[in-house]
Parts: sequence; structure tokens; C-alpha cells
Amino acid sequence: MKLFWFLLAIVILIALLYILCLRCSRRRDWKKFQGWYYAHRGYHDKPRIPENSLPAFKRAVQCGFGAELDVHLMKDGHLAVIHDASLLRTAGADVLVEDLTAEELKQYRLEGTEHHIPLLEEVLPIFAGKAPLIVELKAERGNAAALAEAACALLDKYHVTYCMESFDPRCLMWLWENRPDVVRGQLSENFARHGDGENLPGVVRWVLSNLLLNCRTRPDFIAYRFEDRKCLSLRLCRSIYRAQEFSWTIRSKEDMETAEQDGALVIFEQFNPRGVGE
Repeated sequence: MKLFWFLLAIVILIALLYILCLRCSRRRDWKKFQGWYYAHRGYHDKPRIPENSLPAFKRAVQCGFGAELDVHLMKDGHLAVIHDASLLRTAGADVLVEDLTAEELKQYRLEGTEHHIPLLEEVLPIFAGKAPLIVELKAERGNAAALAEAACALLDKYHVTYCMESFDPRCLMWLWENRPDVVRGQLSENFARHGDGENLPGVVRWVLSNLLLNCRTRPDFIAYRFEDRKCLSLRLCRSIYRAQEFSWTIRSKEDMETAEQDGALVIFEQFNPRGVGE
């Protein structure tokens, strides 16, 4: 009988530690982000309008959508709006954006079009006073703190409603410690299922998939891959800590309705979530 109670106590202790690891902030000011659909990398329409391009962002605002975008910190301190660190997929050049200056970035064109890779300072005026932004911080080479600081400094100059998110917990740690006023979110997914983060040790992928660093990042929201949203940790973050969920990337009306039924905000692409003409 003593062994039973001892084991029960151990189980309860582990469960409590697990729940404490998932701790989220309980931010109340969600009204400015609710009621919007967020176009993933802008409201692109390939091949005519590339992802993360100025036309994609202008189209999002014109259609009444917010947008999600990605930023990298370049070697001259400017912020490039592009998803991959390498320009190979989007611009056909085997170079890393972190190795470029803003001036050098001008020579590259997106996906065979005449459109260039924009700087964040070019994108922000499009949304100022019009629609909210989700800014994903793409940390590379251990530059999480410098990236978060540079993004905050630039966004302070514009009247844009925004929140920040990142797969890298170090970005959120910096925000929590230095800019707690900024709404911050932890991006995640089942890393083992999708093969992302394959260069990370398995235990790290497991910890990140299960949001176990929340106690160090204190996210205001969780942005989780839609296909993986049955994750127990995500459900506990929503039910215990009332964390707002952003669901990515939604590609059909059916998935959108499923996500919205659980109160998730929707990051979409490849369809019009309103189901009407533009």
C-alpha cells in the first residue's frame, strides 16, 4: 500500500510539473486581433503574385485581411521579409539572406517576376492603421535576441497593430524579458511527424512539439500547425491557461470552420476564406 501511495505521489508531481511547464500569459486585449483572417505570407496568387511580396501584402489589405510575414536580420541590420534563409527556392540564388545588405538584396527578384524581396520597412506602411500583422521572427546563427530587438525597434516607428511569433523560444524569451508589452506567440508543430528541425536532437524536437519551454517564454498565444492540433499540450494551454490559438496553415473552408469552432484565429492561403469574389 505504501508503494501505491508513493507511486501516486510521483505521478501527481510529474503531472503538476508538466502543467507548470505549459504556463502561458493571460493577455486580455485580443479584440484588436479578432475578427480578422490572416493571409499566410501575404495574399499571394502564384505565379502572378509571389509570397512575401509587396503586391501580396497590398492585396491582403485591399481584400480586408490581415497578414502573416517572415523576417530575417541581414548583416547591415535591416530586416528582409522572406521565409527561407536561402534565396534558392524563392529567387533562384544560392545565397543566404543573412549574408546580404539591403543594397545587395535589391538585385534579386521573386519567383521569376519583376517583384523584389521587400524590407520590413517597405511593408509596414501598407498595414499602418489598416490591418493587423503577425510577424514571424526567423532566427539564424544564434541571432534571436538581435533579431527580436531590431524588429521591435522598427515596429515602434509605425502605427501598426502587430504580434510576434517564432519557432525559436529564445526570441520569445527576449521579448518577455525586454518587451513584455509586445504580444508574443510560440510557433510549433509535431516536428517528428513533419521532419522540420531535423538538425535538432530528438529530445529538443519533442520538447518544442510539446511546448515544454512555455514556462521560460510565457507566450500569449500558441500558433500550431492545423494538422497537429490534437496535441495534448496545446489543448491544455487552451483549457487551463486560456491561451489564444492561431491555426496554420488553413487551406480550405472546412478546416477553417473546424479551427474557428475551437476559437482559433486563422492563418490561411490558397483560398478566399470569405468565399466571395475579390
